[in-house]
Amino acid sequence: MTGEYQSAKPVAAVVGLGSMGMGMAISLLRRGWDIAGCDVSADAVARLAEAGGRPVRTPAEASKGADVVLCVVVNAAQTEAVLFGDGGAFETMAPRSVFVSCATMAPIDAKRLAARLGEKDVFYLDAPISGGAAKAADGNLTVMASGAPPAFERAGALLEAIAGKVYRLGDAVGVGASVKMINQHLAGIHIAAACEAVTLACKLGLDLPTVYEVITASAGNSWMFENRVPHILQGDYTPLSSVEIFVKDLGILQDMARVERYPTPIAAAALQMYLATSGAGMGRDDDASVARTYAALSGAVLPSVTAPNSTKAG
Repeated sequence: MTGEYQSAKPVAAVVGLGSMGMGMAISLLRRGWDIAGCDVSADAVARLAEAGGRPVRTPAEASKGADVVLCVVVNAAQTEAVLFGDGGAFETMAPRSVFVSCATMAPIDAKRLAARLGEKDVFYLDAPISGGAAKAADGNLTVMASGAPPAFERAGALLEAIAGKVYRLGDAVGVGASVKMINQHLAGIHIAAACEAVTLACKLGLDLPTVYEVITASAGNSWMFENRVPHILQGDYTPLSSVEIFVKDLGILQDMARVERYPTPIAAAALQMYLATSGAGMGRDDDASVARTYAALSGAVLPSVTAPNSTKAG
């Protein structure tokens, strides 16, 4: 066991207790792990304590004695702050321990963070995730991971506890980040396309529940159509995945494509719709809110809106 903290159970830190991180922490607790966790939200830390975890104040406290540090934050900047900011995990992580980074970021950022950890002989596992909060709580996420073989070996039991599928994509940090961006490329386009199509159906006066039933049984269906359109039908834009996530991720994708001199016109058009939706005050609402932007542009009247953060549209 690394560090000073002693436990008969496998020990891990979870930094970032949002919907995904909390689900992962609870999944680990259910499988007998000793989990220390921290978050900027005191309420989130209290929920972890209620579930049987050890609440702490900083990433450094969470990482003390942990063989694996699971970081579940939004982006590269937050990951860097978790590691190297005041009270950062780097202060207390022991040599040969593993930092599992789940944030969506550009590959160049993952490589840069891994190089800094390597100065202390700490392994970095580039491990973005997919699946949503429900699968996080069930321990059934998809993990797209790359890193050195010893990182996989030391983090293997943790990955098994949080994931239904772990794709081992190679030894080089950055491959996991790249594959996640391909996923986000498609996901962002599919959500925007679903919103565009359903709002057009509304403008045409079609019965939306019937359209949903037909499309989900037809070739035009996608996972995102099937998952997001019910939010529109219910008029409920409570954020399960916010508009700002795709402002960020499709923005990263555009930067990556520009470096490669690779055209991404469909993703660029989708990004403009997320930007417009965010600019209209719906950035913190569910990403299906793109439908409300289409409604505002077209005069379509969608089912009534119940999201707490936004004014009604359409």
